[in-house]
Order: sequence, then structure tokens, then C-alpha cells
Amino acid sequence: MKLLLTDCATLKANGDLSLDTFKQFGEVKEYENIGRDELLKEAANTDIILCNKTVIDKEVFDASPRLKYVGLFATGYNNIDTEYAAEKGVAVCNAGGYSTNAVAQQVLGYILMHYTAISKYDAFVKSGGWKSSQVFSPLVFSSEEVFGKTLGIVGYGSIGKAVEKAAKGLGIKVIVFTRTVRENGETRFVDFDTLLKESDIISLHCPLNEQSADMMNEEAFNKCKDGAFFINTSRGGTVDEDALYNALCSGKLSGAAIDVLKEEPQSPKSRLETAPNIIITPHTSWAPLATRKRLLGIVEDNIKAFLAGKSQNRIV
Repeated sequence: MKLLLTDCATLKANGDLSLDTFKQFGEVKEYENIGRDELLKEAANTDIILCNKTVIDKEVFDASPRLKYVGLFATGYNNIDTEYAAEKGVAVCNAGGYSTNAVAQQVLGYILMHYTAISKYDAFVKSGGWKSSQVFSPLVFSSEEVFGKTLGIVGYGSIGKAVEKAAKGLGIKVIVFTRTVRENGETRFVDFDTLLKESDIISLHCPLNEQSADMMNEEAFNKCKDGAFFINTSRGGTVDEDALYNALCSGKLSGAAIDVLKEEPQSPKSRLETAPNIIITPHTSWAPLATRKRLLGIVEDNIKAFLAGKSQNRIV
């Protein structure tokens, strides 16, 4: 068989991860970030495509008479035309659950970074501020305890549950909005408006679909508590970025932490990085080395299951 890996640059940080494990399935061709013309050319003689964010649409499927399987180095699969894949009889499998712990730790990192002022004090000391201080503890920046604050989690999959567990360990109260409520006797489930009004911190952990697109818009931010802190590690399309920018500039929000944008890489036209009190990371909450190794293992096992005639993490 012939395997095509289309965007390997999204998986390796300075070459810290080998993709040689896929050679067990046949001849492997790796591209750091394949161009559209190259994709259509290579796909013509490919049995398996493995990708992260490469768009695999009708044109690609039509150009791929041998294609049997598309494997995703990701949980989300909105870059794949799954309906047409089903028509063509091509299996599509994702890699759910691999990044749960990594994303949860990043969310807690954002919360602590915002409320403790650690990064500000670190910069203060390194710029000579403590050396020139007249007191042992120069209280230059304000900070807050997270104990007793209310975290509103939107979406209650594996990541939402992991964030809830970690937050409660710090004494943070948790409320949850989710489309499908499954009572567990511990979690407080609320409607979306109640979550916006009661939360000191709001964290999105929902998929991008018709219901969640731009769910955090001007109306939603206006309903938030004054001084709320907003976090998005889900999908950029869940947030109206202009509304977020305005909420930060007006002081409605005390800050925000964003790991995803509607357009990635960030568009030159984007202005979010200029908003006050915002933390932006380039879609890296999933990227610790241990997490990426786990991801490779899931993708490898998915292929093995498919070749054995079994279904594992199959979308279509």
C-alpha cells in the first residue's frame, strides 16, 4: 500500500517525533505541508491519507481512485468532506481523547497565569525591579485567589470533565452547560444564560457546529459578569472575534486566553493580539510530546483495526 502524510510539520517540533511507525503498512511519503496541486497529484496513487488539517474534499476524493482510508491526527474532522467520503466508500477515522490531559492543564495554566500575575512579577524581577525596591515584597501588581470563584464550562466531553476535576481541586466552583445533560449527582448543570451571568471564568469545550458557531457573540459577552475571564481551547469559530476584542477593550472582560482562531495561521488582518489583557497561544494546547506520542499510537491502532476489518474511531 501507499500512504501519504500531508502535513507532518504540524506533528513534529524540531524533529522530536519520528513517523517511521507507519512504514509497517507500506510505502510512506511525507510532506511537511503539502500544496494543493501536489496533493491532487499524489492522491491519485494513494491508498491511505493521513492528515491533520489538510482539506480533503470532493475534488481530492475524485482524484483518488485507490483511496480506501483517511486517518486524522486530530479529534475534529471538519476539514474532511465526510458525506462524500461515505458516498465513495472511503473510511474516515479520527483520534478522539488523546489530548484531554494536555488541554485541561493548559486551561488551568491560563487561569493561574491570569489571576496570580506570576508572569508579570517574573518580568518585573528580571528587569531589575526587585533590586531597586525599598520593601521586601513590592506589591506592584494585583492578584486574586481562584478559590471560591465560579468556572462555567461549555461542553461536557472528556476535556470538559477533566477541567472540572482539576478546577475543583483548587476550590473553584463549577457549573456546566451542555446540550445533553447526564446527571451525576455532583455536577450543577445550567442553561447558557445562567452560565454567562454566574461565571467568573468561562471555558469553551464544545465542537463547532451550527448551534455553537459564534455562540460567544456581542449579546453573549454583554450577559457575562463584569470582569469575567474568558477561555477558548475548542474551535475558533465558536467566538465572534470582533465581539471578544470589544469586550476586552471596554473592560467588560478582565481578560481572555485563546488557543484557537477562526483563521489559522492567524490572519494578518486579525487584531486580537492588540487587545488588552489577552493571552494568545498558536493552537498548541494539544502539543506536549507525550500527547503527540499518544496521538500517533491511536492513529496507528486505527489503521490496524481498519485493515483487520474492525471499526475503531470511525466517523464514516
